[in-house]
Amino acid sequence: MSPTPRRIVALAGGVGAARFLRGLVRAVDPGQLTVVANTGDDLVVHGLRVSPDVDTVVYTLGGGIDEARGWGRADDPTTVQDELASRYGEPTWFTLGDRDLATHVLRTAWLAEGATLSEATAALAKAWGLGFTLRPMSDERVTTRIDTEDGRDLHFQQWWVGERGEPGVAGVRFDGADQAVPAPGVLGAVAAADAVILCPSNPVVSISPILALPGVRAVLRATPTVGVSPVVGGRVLRGMADRLLPVVGCRVDAAAVAGLYRDLLDGWVLDEADANRAEAAAEYADHVAVTDTMLAEPDAAQRVAEVVLDVAEQAMGTAS
Repeated sequence: MSPTPRRIVALAGGVGAARFLRGLVRAVDPGQLTVVANTGDDLVVHGLRVSPDVDTVVYTLGGGIDEARGWGRADDPTTVQDELASRYGEPTWFTLGDRDLATHVLRTAWLAEGATLSEATAALAKAWGLGFTLRPMSDERVTTRIDTEDGRDLHFQQWWVGERGEPGVAGVRFDGADQAVPAPGVLGAVAAADAVILCPSNPVVSISPILALPGVRAVLRATPTVGVSPVVGGRVLRGMADRLLPVVGCRVDAAAVAGLYRDLLDGWVLDEADANRAEAAAEYADHVAVTDTMLAEPDAAQRVAEVVLDVAEQAMGTAS
């Protein structure tokens, strides 16, 4: 019998990851779970440090997320932003609700007082009652940049939110990644983990920034690693991965995405709509499972997480 994974690390970014984690914390002991969140999307808005992927995990797992949007706070008025726009003519392309602003005010204040991003993130996780360890991928600035086909260099959020993803994309890069180091505890958590899960996040702008940090890929190669496809039936359910995957030479296909992680994967989970791609995915992962990967409800997310853990058990058994 394969050993049961106890210590889990999940690499996460975006709505899909947060919804998957809602199920994972039901399927494992949260005290044995470490979530490493992408911070390549981080930006400064009105002088405030915003960490969109960290905050989406915090709000979703803490019970404060706007379920319809999948990001931001539920029932959050925009009084401050409306005043900034109407009276002062400040740009409003990145929406910050009033309750959401409280998070960014505190994070910015803590950083100004000398706290690290890891310390600020831990304080937020505690305030929201999260039972697992939440770490940013790095305490240093790594910024996802989009090179547009019309010759511009845009912050990812400016391209996606500010310009609604309309400009054609010539390239994606992670400024500062080669000089940054993973946040304290990240590499150690992966090395000590029984298994690592690559959440069903955008492979290009949510998972790849984490993998770009020095040392991350090396430690993942030594740890059983299972991924969940973010592509279902040849399309993405949320976000812009379909726009960005071709830029990095990957088809919008559940098996092709597994190929992006070919040097890391031990297991891969596909949706039932992609059952015919399981054999192709097996070229990149020894253990492949097919299930309904829809995550809209916590019960459904738990069922997906349990399948992922089953695949992790198989990978651990092979590794041992």
